[in-house]
Amino acid sequence: MKKALIGLGGAMLAVTAVWAQTKVNPTDPQPTCNMCPGYYIPLSELQAYTKKAIDEKLIDQQVRDVDIGKAHVGIGMVHRGKLDAPLKQSVAEHDNVSEVYHIIDGTATLVLGPDIVDRQRRPATLQTVIEFNGPGNNGSDIRNGVTYNLKPGDVVVIPAGTGHWFTKIDDHIDYLMIRIDPDKLTPLRDEAASKAYLSKRSPVARD
Repeated sequence: MKKALIGLGGAMLAVTAVWAQTKVNPTDPQPTCNMCPGYYIPLSELQAYTKKAIDEKLIDQQVRDVDIGKAHVGIGMVHRGKLDAPLKQSVAEHDNVSEVYHIIDGTATLVLGPDIVDRQRRPATLQTVIEFNGPGNNGSDIRNGVTYNLKPGDVVVIPAGTGHWFTKIDDHIDYLMIRIDPDKLTPLRDEAASKAYLSKRSPVARD
């Protein structure tokens, strides 16, 4: 009987714990992502993306894309090689997706500003448009842009609609990319998809 009571008590505690987790007082603020899990990406996985970028001559790669309730958040790794002068029509702007850069390695010159010269729509068929940062524009220059000299440890916040333009990369620059997608335009990408991607050569790899 004592064992039975102990077992019943344990079961009641478990039921109480579940009830406490699911019962939300309607007068309290409600979470925007109800009972959502957390996400973890190890450094080794991020480093594998940088290695893959160098080996296969890639630039931008999406590591994760997760649903946080009111938005998707993408985590990318970007590797850019030496750039002596800006490429033609290389100003980028995204209509819906904001971006945050955390510089990991290398140095570069970046220009930011909303007034884009010779604005032209980016092709809807681009991988970056479909999978990473949604529709937007390219341009040839930024009027009254502000120039920043990036170095490891720096953070850059680029709101949707703001032009961003690498005008010089001294040797290379590697940075962690955080993409905020409130309209959920980009497809979700989980750990399994990331591992599968890393296990084989990218379809857009260059020799």
